[in-house]
Amino acid sequence: MATRPERPAVTTLNTKGALRLKGKNVVLAFGTRPEAIKMAPVHLAMERIAGLTPRILLSGQHREQLQQALSLFGIEAERNLDVMTERQTLPGLAARILPQAARLLKEMESDYVLVHGDTLTTFVVAWAAFLEGVPVGHVEAGLRSHSLSEPFPEEANRRLTDVLSDLDFPPTEGARRNLLREGKDPDRLIVTGQTAVDAVRFAAGKGRLPVAPEGKQVVTVTLHRRENWPRLAALAGALAEVARTFPDHLFVYPVHLNPVVREAVVPVLEAVPNVTLLDPLEYGEMAALLAASRLIVTDSGGLQEEGAALGVPVAVVRNVTERPEGLLTGVLRLVGTEPEGVREELSALLGKGLGLLRISPKTNPYGDGRAGSRVAQAVAWRLGCGERPAEWIYAAEEASSS
Repeated sequence: MATRPERPAVTTLNTKGALRLKGKNVVLAFGTRPEAIKMAPVHLAMERIAGLTPRILLSGQHREQLQQALSLFGIEAERNLDVMTERQTLPGLAARILPQAARLLKEMESDYVLVHGDTLTTFVVAWAAFLEGVPVGHVEAGLRSHSLSEPFPEEANRRLTDVLSDLDFPPTEGARRNLLREGKDPDRLIVTGQTAVDAVRFAAGKGRLPVAPEGKQVVTVTLHRRENWPRLAALAGALAEVARTFPDHLFVYPVHLNPVVREAVVPVLEAVPNVTLLDPLEYGEMAALLAASRLIVTDSGGLQEEGAALGVPVAVVRNVTERPEGLLTGVLRLVGTEPEGVREELSALLGKGLGLLRISPKTNPYGDGRAGSRVAQAVAWRLGCGERPAEWIYAAEEASSS
């Protein structure tokens, strides 16, 4: 493949009216709202680095929700593949992303590509960049459940992306060790902390609470993962029983827009008096809701970190988690996926003072709120525009090593 000639740097006005140096194009590629939220701190930090021009490429896995998240951070996307169709299959989605992503990465004159986490967009865009000879940095690299079926297909997406990456940004020391065991070059690994911590702390102070608790204690619920689909209606039934047992709690469930999810949970929960079903919330509202909660019940990955960042315990409706640090500190509790077991676990937690240790956001095992800056500085270093950043060390790890 022919090497593109170096482009001369030119001074331009960005959309916010500030003078900046146009140099290396760094394409931040993502497709879902959680990715947008977690990449926003990276984009904002990169805007402050002379010699880098961050540009956003969307796949379109999410639409309205994703745009709302970007708006909260004052960020605009440049290109959108808009690949989604109704009830699209995973193979069909991958087949649509790959050629369009490869074409647009060339059109955007990409010098570097950043992807995030474990979505199908993450892996397929990384593959497209690899095939086009563009180096890839993987934000939130190295997380492992060590089970390809949980979460599915995210565990495979994440592992495959790490095979292709030029730089990896593990959020924790545990994630770094996973990558070292897989043979990754330690010089290309930079522990950053979680950008989700940066984002949720920013957003929690900007959003309004979407419900009026009216004296009740709030429990936030999100259940939507593909591996839970076969039992989702039964899990909703278990949640309904818990809600009836604890009428002094308000269970707030922003329901995913996927029709499979809505058809399973809405008929079961809509008549329960202290369960409030909402459409997906804007991120500011969601962050405010999480911050006001006594407990978070979720099968999401990101909410495990966001709960920890806000000091709110999380009941994880999975059998394994790729974020084990929260289990060690006590802010996470795995409650499994069998409906009766979930009912018993949630009832025990709410009935006995949660049985989970609240942690201070200041000792959060997932980050210190400066992960976005570390990622941006590392890319600048890799492209010859700065120094390698110092890595994040969790306070407990630092203390144990001293």
